[in-house]
Amino acid sequence: MKTGDKLPELLGYDQNGNEITLSQMRGKKFILYTYPKDNTPGCTAEACSLRDSYDELQAAGYAVIGVSKDSAASHQRFAEKHALPFPLIADVDTRLLQEIGAWGEKTMCGRKTVGTLRTTFLVDEEGRIERIFSPKEIKTKTHAAQILQDMQ
Repeated sequence: MKTGDKLPELLGYDQNGNEITLSQMRGKKFILYTYPKDNTPGCTAEACSLRDSYDELQAAGYAVIGVSKDSAASHQRFAEKHALPFPLIADVDTRLLQEIGAWGEKTMCGRKTVGTLRTTFLVDEEGRIERIFSPKEIKTKTHAAQILQDMQ
């Protein structure tokens, strides 16, 4: 996906089994961030960065939604352990990740693997992508500050 593209209607189901659709989000801006795995150091740092700046992000007019291929049960434990105030979509079949271009080949420790590409999408009130933070741009510990700075 690229800037200006519209996200798919069905985003997925969160850790509590709630369906999240683009229609539900219409009229609201939101941050859709994809991450590789619950409870890993980088993913935890990123989630906690967004949690710690959640009020500021909301004040700027943005909701937050996370996505990974982990199960709803894994997401529940992750969200509870770190007091995450936003939904986490359990994309276990990687349908959404593939559709939005956040699934592909990456190199980890010199080895090529296929998996989730850490990506953040800023989405407008109509469900169109305003900005994409690529995997190379994202600094997990300060990601919320990166987003807030980009909004100015």
